[in-house]
Amino acid sequence: MQRPAPRLVRSYRDGRIRTSPDGEGLCLPRGVAVPSWERRVVWEPPADAWSASRMGRFLTRVSSERGLDLATYADAWSWSVTDLEGFWSEIVTEFGVEFTTLPQRVVSGHDLPGARWFEGATLNYARHVLAGAAAPDGRTAIIGESQSRERVELTFGELREQVARFAAGLRSLGVGAGDRVAAYLPNCPESVVAVLATASLGAIWSSCAPEFGVRAVIDRFVQIDPVVLIVVTGYRYGAKDVDRSDDVTAIRAALPSLRTTVVLDYFDGAPALTTDARSLGTGAAALEVRSFAELMDVDVSAELRFTDVPFDHPLYVLYSSGSTGLPKAIVHGHGGILLEHLKMLGLHHDLGADDTFFWFSTVGWMMWNYLVSALALGTTIVVSDGDPSSPRLDELWRITARTGVSVLGLGAPYLMRCHAEDLELPEGHDLSRLRQIGSTGSPLPPPGYLWVERRFGRQVQLVSASGGTDLCTAFVAGAPLLPVHIGELPCRCLGAFVDAFDEHGASVVGSLGEMVIRAPMPSMPVGFWGDDDGSRYRAAYFEHFPGVWRHGDWLEITEDGTCVITGRSDATLNRGGIRSGTAEFTTIVESIDGVVDSLVVHLEDPDGGPGDLVLMVAVAGGGALDDELAGRIRTALRQQLSPRHVPDRIIAVPGVPRTISGKKVEVPVKRVLAGGDPATVVTRDALADPAVWDRLVAAITAG
Repeated sequence: MQRPAPRLVRSYRDGRIRTSPDGEGLCLPRGVAVPSWERRVVWEPPADAWSASRMGRFLTRVSSERGLDLATYADAWSWSVTDLEGFWSEIVTEFGVEFTTLPQRVVSGHDLPGARWFEGATLNYARHVLAGAAAPDGRTAIIGESQSRERVELTFGELREQVARFAAGLRSLGVGAGDRVAAYLPNCPESVVAVLATASLGAIWSSCAPEFGVRAVIDRFVQIDPVVLIVVTGYRYGAKDVDRSDDVTAIRAALPSLRTTVVLDYFDGAPALTTDARSLGTGAAALEVRSFAELMDVDVSAELRFTDVPFDHPLYVLYSSGSTGLPKAIVHGHGGILLEHLKMLGLHHDLGADDTFFWFSTVGWMMWNYLVSALALGTTIVVSDGDPSSPRLDELWRITARTGVSVLGLGAPYLMRCHAEDLELPEGHDLSRLRQIGSTGSPLPPPGYLWVERRFGRQVQLVSASGGTDLCTAFVAGAPLLPVHIGELPCRCLGAFVDAFDEHGASVVGSLGEMVIRAPMPSMPVGFWGDDDGSRYRAAYFEHFPGVWRHGDWLEITEDGTCVITGRSDATLNRGGIRSGTAEFTTIVESIDGVVDSLVVHLEDPDGGPGDLVLMVAVAGGGALDDELAGRIRTALRQQLSPRHVPDRIIAVPGVPRTISGKKVEVPVKRVLAGGDPATVVTRDALADPAVWDRLVAAITAG
């Protein structure tokens, strides 16, 4: 089906974007190319948004009680990032955060890094999550959808009981505060039970999805010396039964710190786990194997108990993608995660006891941790594992309908696939409760907005969000008080002093800059595991602009306060002095009928020439790249970016490789094109599908 071409826009000297009557190309000041899409509203808040949303009521209350004038979101954001003590103390009040020991102060210093939050305070993350905003025992807490077994539901009462029992089982294994519990599990209710039980003890959680390859799991878990490993030995992905028993044996053999392996009987016919010492290797993990059910039965009458820990006591260890080296082991604390997630989920998503929240994820992606925290608001969460496109592409929409989801989160690539195939919503499935769709993992191109608008009109708020594992949150997203413009993220989140810096460290508006965070946030990492002097942590974020967090994305902040993210700053295109992000380039390419995915790389010329601009495209239906399609691509890029952005080469590829969290693998592809060894430039086990990488390498080598 031929999609309508985007209407062109152009910018004038003031940097504003306006409709172009003559259809000429465009370029923002400072030589920054931008995608040529009409700027228009695709969703706007209802007239009563300030009284109907929790964010509006929160800001109204704070204005009254503190004598502030927070009449607009912009006013509220400015207050939230300049009065850190006032804002975060109001978050504590709004969500009833209880400290067992009261803090001495809200924040000690505003230096980055080095600020300390709520010093002297003790609390426990799991206590607040399981309180569920006083959710009654009979309310549904978790709905578990799976391709491996029948649907499972837990009420809040059942969840509390199961957490108490599994915590008792962990205690029987000697697990206590500070010990690490690692999990190789699908996104199922038992994973939520296990993380909350671990947190209740003051122990430290870390998880990888069973879709991860063995090397990727070992590279992560070996850094933290876990004492318990919780696993499945098999699952079903779509129509395929997957055996992970040998992988589990290899992981155990690589973790000499292990005392016990706990096996979840998740899938009928899953293979047994070997206890053969010879297969584990000399001096490897202890042979003790217990079942998940056995640990649940250690004390069937166990009551909830919580170990109170300092505000910044480690809650869990998350990991960077690790596509080009050993993943960073990022440590997050109990208090910082609790406050940040309450703020985002309660205010920006407006979640509450009447909502059902589903963010499609695996336990190896920070969005799973984000999803779990919604329980603290009394919200029902949906967890799901398996192939999101099986038995058909609309499977996630079917899950959304049958579970009554009100707030749905998806990866941007999935929404773009829905657009590319012009997917119709499943007939006879009620999606009337759905009020918000979140998109993350990568910038959502304008065609994704258009598909949602075609299918839902303006009844559903589409929010493209950007954040990261580094802070386990989004810091550029949407708000119930603000409209959504096509191709733009509505706002910088409350409490997140996000800015765009030019190469000299000066703040810029209306042109592209490095995304930075200029003030501390409670969910900034406690540190990296094993980085005792903090040197690796400082080098990762604070060396480029001393005292400022550099995130590694290109960001434009418009004069209206909306945001446009155009890709990673380490994968910049720079042709003839025109600097642009890869996402704005591929947005144009992927809007062309016949293209389903793309990746672009610029190989710089050390002598200062234009270099080599290489575009890789996946053609719909796996078809060939003919002259007609290549010509349309070149014309679109010439008109909508500049003649300098016409690729030197266009190569048809079977697919675009992505990490397990859905990010395009750009830097490793660039290294291959520059002559690097495909076997060493990428960590294969960090890829969602290594076979896609192999096919792309073969295509670009031949091309």
